Amino acid sequence: VAVGASLLANAVAGDAPVRGHAPGQPLGARTSPSARSYSDCANFFVKQYADPMKPYSEACDQNRGPILAALKEELADCHAVLEIGSGTGQHAVYFGEHLPHLSWQTSDIDSCHPGINAWLEAVQLPNIFQPLSLDVSSNRWPNTGFDGVFSANTTHIMSWPEVIDMFNGIGSILKQGGVFCLYGPFNYDGHYTSESNERFDSWLKERDPLSGIRNFEDLDTLAQSNGMAFRHDHEMPVNNRLLVWAVKGVSTL
Repeated sequence: VAVGASLLANAVAGDAPVRGHAPGQPLGARTSPSARSYSDCANFFVKQYADPMKPYSEACDQNRGPILAALKEELADCHAVLEIGSGTGQHAVYFGEHLPHLSWQTSDIDSCHPGINAWLEAVQLPNIFQPLSLDVSSNRWPNTGFDGVFSANTTHIMSWPEVIDMFNGIGSILKQGGVFCLYGPFNYDGHYTSESNERFDSWLKERDPLSGIRNFEDLDTLAQSNGMAFRHDHEMPVNNRLLVWAVKGVSTL
C-alpha cells in the first residue's frame, strides 16, 4: 500500500466494517470507535464527481480488474455473496455486472447507504441488492444462506476484537462449500511485505491505535477455528493480496 493522499485510498476508500441488522431487524446506531474513524477517513479520500449522490473512489477503479480476475475463479461455483463493507458501492456494481451468476448482497454502515444505493440505481442490475446494516459484533447476522463472502480493506481498519467477531460471523453463515475472499494488505510471520506497507501501518495506528495491518497467520487461525481451510493467496497490485478460505470438507487447490 503506497503512501500519499491519493495512494492511501488504495487501502482505505471504498470498503468499511459494517454495523447494523439482519434483514427486517433494525438495530441501534453504530458505536464502534474504529468504525467511526474509518468513516472519517473514507470521507477524506472519496471524491464526489458528476453525480453528487455517487461517492467515487479512484482506488476502486484501479484494483477492481485484478480482484475480479481472482473472484471469477474463486466464486465460480457460488450463487449468493455477502459483501462486508461495500463502501462507495463501486465494487458491487462492477462485480455484479461481470459476475451475473451471483446474487450480490451489499452491506455497510448506514451513512454509506445513500451512496451505495445511488450506484445501484444508476445501473439497475437485478442481481445486486440494496445494502444491509450489519454489525460485525452483533449476534444477529443475516441467515439468507450465503455460499460466498467478500470483504475489501476492512481488517486493518477494524479493531482486533471486531476482526474476531467478523470471522466468527462469517463462519456462522457460510454454507457447506462456502468461500470467503478477503482483500487488503497483510503481514507474514510478523513482517511487512514492503516499506510502504510499514509506513501505512504507522499512519493507521497514529489515527487509531486499535487498527493496523494484520498477520496472515493470525487470520488463518481465526478462519480454521470457524471451520474454514486456507485455499489461495492471490498477489494484487500495490502490495495487497486476496486471501481465500473455504469451508472445511471442500478440497483446496
